Amino acid sequence: MTDKKLRTLVTKAAQENRRLVAPLLGFPGLNLTHCTVKLAQQNYGEHFRALKAIADSFEPDAIFPMMDLSVEANALGRYTVFPKEDSATVIKDAFSPGELQRAGNINIAFDTRLMGYVETMKMMSIGLPATIMKGAYVTGPYTLAGLLMGADDAAMATMLQPDMIHEVCQFTTERIQEYVRLLIAAGAQVICILEPSAVMLSPDLFFEFSARYVKHINESCKYTGVATVYHTCGNTMHLAGKMCDSGVDALSLDSPDAGVDLPEVAKNIPENVILIGNISPVGTLLTGSPEDVKKDVLDLMKRMEFYPNFILSTGCDLPQETPIENIRAFMQAGREYKYQP
Repeated sequence: MTDKKLRTLVTKAAQENRRLVAPLLGFPGLNLTHCTVKLAQQNYGEHFRALKAIADSFEPDAIFPMMDLSVEANALGRYTVFPKEDSATVIKDAFSPGELQRAGNINIAFDTRLMGYVETMKMMSIGLPATIMKGAYVTGPYTLAGLLMGADDAAMATMLQPDMIHEVCQFTTERIQEYVRLLIAAGAQVICILEPSAVMLSPDLFFEFSARYVKHINESCKYTGVATVYHTCGNTMHLAGKMCDSGVDALSLDSPDAGVDLPEVAKNIPENVILIGNISPVGTLLTGSPEDVKKDVLDLMKRMEFYPNFILSTGCDLPQETPIENIRAFMQAGREYKYQP
């Protein structure tokens, strides 16, 4: 596999008058295996069992584990709580730049929870069909800095203490790259970098404290044959160009409910950058009927007709409560649509 693999698959699908269909499905898999979030995120066998159920039931073109923004921060010693029915959460705690030296001595490869995700990736690589691309999530440099410092404090530091936040982002980038190497060795074919906190920044600050560091992660993946995806929640209409400047292979963007007009983004980014999205995870997929879901999917597919660099997906991870029949409707509508370039 080369770093062109994802793009090759997208191009091949377009030539066959179809689109790749890859909703972000981690959490609904728990309903198929009757597992809890806490157990799946702390027991890699249960996590894989939920992902295997998703693969068997829906056969998506790509699959990712359950989205979890606490993994790296927890591995670095930050206070983390683990609800039974929700994702783990990092609680704001005291922070000073001096803590980076102490945290720098932590070998995250010995963290049992982080290694649980690596083991999940190994099981995905071995146990899922070769036709499904296997992806992994990592927390973005700025978002991880915000988890270490507190999101509000990190945002203020971009304006009042830029040297300090650069130091933290440099540290987080190095630790994320360590995690990326473990995931790639475990079989990850796609690395998706999650930067939800960076959406609050201006375009210039976004590049300065997120995209320039994501670029380092992208460079470290470039020669491994692993594709990179940049995911940012919220309205990223003003940030998409800066996201592309990081050199990633693809952008995963939020839904129209968040203000993202995907065809408009497609007009203004390079053709070699793949767009992934952007059906709302909390709209008709969660609360509507299967017919409503099919209508939303077909509307987006028609609006993206002019753009071959597109993968049908959701704007973010689907909630666990998403009805299974609505996911089936999403997959069916996406599979049956005849793309006419």
